[in-house]
Amino acid sequence: MTNNDIFKKLRVALKFRDDEIVEILQLVDFKISKSELGAFFRNEEHPNYMECGDQVLRNFLNGLVIHLRGTKENPKNPSDVLSGKTKVADKPDKKFNVREDFKSKQLKKVDKAITPVKYKNKKKS
Repeated sequence: MTNNDIFKKLRVALKFRDDEIVEILQLVDFKISKSELGAFFRNEEHPNYMECGDQVLRNFLNGLVIHLRGTKENPKNPSDVLSGKTKVADKPDKKFNVREDFKSKQLKKVDKAITPVKYKNKKKS
């Protein structure tokens, strides 16, 4: 199993996006761009594929420890950090409800006194 496979599996298991991985790497002062990060997750046959080195994976794991546990001065509970990620997934439901409210408002504005138009050349199916 390569470093790329480990990195991919951690990303999927923890449901991290690329920007979150970049932030975790910045916790240990390791700077990497999203495009460089995307090269690690590509297929091996892809021309832009890049092997993930030991240094990148090591820094990600160290940053992940700080992200989940916190520092000695400011400790965190890992379960609270991971449960906070599920709250982010709840946001689209609120947008969906807002959209339903918008549709109901629009239906109220429709003039119901107007009857639908019947066309003479309408084919029956």
